[in-house]
Amino acid sequence: MQYEVFYTVATQLSFSKAAEILCISQPAVSKQVKKLEGNLGVALFERKGSQIALTSSGEQLLNHLQKARVLQAEIFADVEIIKDQLKARGELKVGASTTLSLYVLPKILSSFRRNMPNIRILLVNRNSENVLKALINNEIDLAITEAHHDINAVQFERFMEDEIIPVCSSHSHLADTTIDIGQIKNLPLVMRERGSGTLSVLNREFEKIKIKPNDLNITARLGGTEALKNYLVQDTAVGFLSRLAVIKELESKELKEVNIRSFTVKRSFDFVMRKGDEPLGIVKAFIKEAKSHYNHLL
Repeated sequence: MQYEVFYTVATQLSFSKAAEILCISQPAVSKQVKKLEGNLGVALFERKGSQIALTSSGEQLLNHLQKARVLQAEIFADVEIIKDQLKARGELKVGASTTLSLYVLPKILSSFRRNMPNIRILLVNRNSENVLKALINNEIDLAITEAHHDINAVQFERFMEDEIIPVCSSHSHLADTTIDIGQIKNLPLVMRERGSGTLSVLNREFEKIKIKPNDLNITARLGGTEALKNYLVQDTAVGFLSRLAVIKELESKELKEVNIRSFTVKRSFDFVMRKGDEPLGIVKAFIKEAKSHYNHLL
């Protein structure tokens, strides 16, 4: 009870508001806080005129209690899901990069909803950079994006692999051709926007073979996979896209693959969580569902 009272006062920064929320008297709220301060041996609040503020000890305790409440909710959800998936309730907010949002996740989300029909799903589709920002800012529960193992605030779990391939329109003179890597500097190229995970992976591979972005003949930059794909169908330029994104176009021969000798671009997609968070409850169930669909691509 003491910790619940403290948490309510700390989040409201008001003894009177806490009393209203908890349906107890204001003197009872003050009494519980004083008891907790006595047990811990530290002051948790300080008065600033007519207002109160948390002391440094109070801020630390509030931070711990916030983490504990999140963990408690996740454990409860985990237990409820184990008991009965069909009755599990809640919300899952997933952020994913464009390729995953368009070509991988719809099938998984549909299957997940069939198994857990009372879970409300929100899918945030942004480029990789902004998906990770949303995760760090607590706007989403789980991110799925290209591996970025240089970010300290998050942790990763491998999901699946993908390949980025050069493609062009079937009416381009480059269709079904094979070229040397050195020739790529002379090709008219269309690229994704800055911040795109696809572009980041591609630039890292170019860097390995001493090709800088300024060395390339980039004629246009387009935001989003579909925009780039539709542009390439009409144009004669070459663009780099996930193989997952162009399966249908390659089969229908709207787009053709351009083969570049000794140049392969592979990437992995990871589940990304805030550091310290464990994939419990709904998040854990979703990860399990996703892996069941694409485990063969790991």
